[in-house]
Amino acid sequence: MARTTGGRPLTCRDIMHEGVRCVGAHESLFEAAKLMRELGVGSLPICGDDNRLKGLVTDRDIVVECVATGRDPASVEAGALGGALHWIAADANAAEALEAMEIHRIKRLPVIDVADGHRLIGMISESELAKNLTDEQIAEFAGRVYAAP
Repeated sequence: MARTTGGRPLTCRDIMHEGVRCVGAHESLFEAAKLMRELGVGSLPICGDDNRLKGLVTDRDIVVECVATGRDPASVEAGALGGALHWIAADANAAEALEAMEIHRIKRLPVIDVADGHRLIGMISESELAKNLTDEQIAEFAGRVYAAP
């Protein structure tokens, strides 16, 4: 079970990293890479013209799906990279975030404020899990997410 705060279970809002910045769906992967470098992160949410979450791009996506296929990152839009998009509600229990990340074998999970128009408000990554969950939960997460398929 996740740790508690004030006697109640931790929510995703409690453990998320705030201040997440998006790359626009129409911005280039080159711009996304520059923003990742500036922020010191390995992934960025992709937001559309409506400022809603459209996807997630990682530094690995840029290398494997763009550069390694001979495409120019300056001419490929961030929104062109895709895949299944997973997110969690800010008020969901932190254990639900852990479960979602295990099931989908993902290392980063955008946090959405459902009550505020589905606005992106944060991100949960492995470091937030490590700071807020029990050793047993972290070990189980690592086994499920990093185990070979």
